[in-house]
Amino acid sequence: MIDFTRNAVSAQGNPLFEANPGGAPCNVLAMLQKLGRKTALISKVGKDMFGDLLCERAEREGIDLSGLARDEEIPTTLAFVQTFENGDRDFSFYRKPGADLMLNEADVRKAEEKIKSAKIFHFGTLSMTGEPANEASLTAIGTAKEAGCLLSFDPNYRAPLWRYEEEAKEKILYGIEQCDILKISDNEIEFITGETDIEKGIGRILEKRQIPLVFATLGPDGSMAFYGGKVYKKKGFSNPATIETTGAGDTFMACALNGVLEHGGLDGLTEEEIDRTLSFANAAASIITTRRGALSVMPEREEVEAFLKREGAY
Repeated sequence: MIDFTRNAVSAQGNPLFEANPGGAPCNVLAMLQKLGRKTALISKVGKDMFGDLLCERAEREGIDLSGLARDEEIPTTLAFVQTFENGDRDFSFYRKPGADLMLNEADVRKAEEKIKSAKIFHFGTLSMTGEPANEASLTAIGTAKEAGCLLSFDPNYRAPLWRYEEEAKEKILYGIEQCDILKISDNEIEFITGETDIEKGIGRILEKRQIPLVFATLGPDGSMAFYGGKVYKKKGFSNPATIETTGAGDTFMACALNGVLEHGGLDGLTEEEIDRTLSFANAAASIITTRRGALSVMPEREEVEAFLKREGAY
């Protein structure tokens, strides 16, 4: 999708919006590319100027777009983002439908070799908010499980895109049932479990499904990891240059997945490796909050490492 982010006011007093290419899974892939990983995207965009922009920017980042379909009739999904003083956001989506919702099972079948060759298959719930994309998502997830991929899941809950809260909860719980790696935010934990206490909320999730590795993101307060029956906590980085939080969770997710890949999988992760992964992911997420958009402005590895050194955290 394209995120239109307000960044100025015209001489007539009208808000001016900047078109930022994005979409949660694509943002994750863009950051993984910065970290030297090979990535591929399965999605659908319109045959319009915004679809062209997304293709150009994603391709420029090195993402394999052979699994990206183009819709002849339905336009590319748009989101207008209102940013508040603390960096939080409110969304207005133009997606009734948008091209991403037109992804179908046949599109996935054409790209199934990409899924089968992947080490990690990453998904969220935005592709489950309507048909035929929901059925396409279930097909892709099933293919990934059969192929032995690690499944990574970020709910990325956006209330305006769901008809009913219960439907959203059902899809999030489905993703939790399928995944090996879960990244979930503090507000999503409360939404699913009713718990404001992070450890209690994750505890309730793990009672139902023993997910090998769970990351909980806490905004500026940092992050936590739940692995092997232990809880790991890492403070966030207060960044006075923050202007918006778009893509922060996606940046964190990519760095967390890279930490797993650097280790070679989920078995035998050490306390030092988890601590290092959380620090790196928190730093990268902090950097992206100082920029508008995400996909085209992800930080380089060296930039994140320099940030950590300045903060005395590396």
